Amino acid sequence: MSRTQNLRHNVVNQMLEGITHQHIPSPLPPQAALAEMFNVSRTTIRHILVHLHEKGILEKVDQQYLIVRQPRQEDGFDAISASMEQQARQFEQAFFQMINQRTLCAGDSFSELQLAQQVGVRPLVVREFLLRFSRYNLTESVRRGHWLMKKFDRRYAEKLFELREMLEIHALNRFLNLPAGDERWIKARDLLSRHREMRDTIASSYRMFAQLDRELHQLILSAADNPFIDQSLEIISVIFHLHYQWDESDLKQRNIVALEEHMAMLTAIISRNDVEAHCELHRHLSTARQSMIRSIRQYSD
Repeated sequence: MSRTQNLRHNVVNQMLEGITHQHIPSPLPPQAALAEMFNVSRTTIRHILVHLHEKGILEKVDQQYLIVRQPRQEDGFDAISASMEQQARQFEQAFFQMINQRTLCAGDSFSELQLAQQVGVRPLVVREFLLRFSRYNLTESVRRGHWLMKKFDRRYAEKLFELREMLEIHALNRFLNLPAGDERWIKARDLLSRHREMRDTIASSYRMFAQLDRELHQLILSAADNPFIDQSLEIISVIFHLHYQWDESDLKQRNIVALEEHMAMLTAIISRNDVEAHCELHRHLSTARQSMIRSIRQYSD
């Protein structure tokens, strides 16, 4: 199958799914809007509309296409695509990357179809992820297929820190009692080495610190060996990425400070200095708390 044909088949499948879940209204939007929605040319959209018209799903009245019946399974194509599980992982990674790279910000509105086309996954994958993510009260369904990335206030941030401190202090206690042969000691030493490498280039690579931050806290939380605690990393990471988007005036300096705090904490952990490790964790969390509150205050002023 040619690349063009495979593209058309995939877009046909996505459009059929959009019609099924009522994300695409009747009459259909103009061809230019559909082309932008699915990130394809108008020529591709015209071919797809003709195809759906021939299938009896659409009917052309004047210059508009109306939906006259719901799609059936046999209307779609067996397009080459990853499994639903693979697509879910792909979209989750892409979603967090959009937040970290500031292409998706607090206050933004977006559609499931837009994100699905942008990442190259089925709209159903996007919808299931957003429904799951909405339990954190950071996304809101404003109408069918359309969402809003919500803002949060100081009270929300304080509640987050209560949870974060409880989880990480518990996990750090478990980490410090891991057997000497546990592979996480090797990972901790590797993380410390990577922090030292980043320190030499932090002036230009400070935006890359978010990944190290995520890895460090993920490593500590893993010692709790609790899937519910592991899942908490998701919301903590996303909220901090959202926070960093609000006020970047001192982002470089914040990351430089956090990098040094990470290194002090890792050094104490690797040395199995329990008291020092807990002191460094409390110091790091306190710095992060004050940084977030300051940013929220500036953002709301």
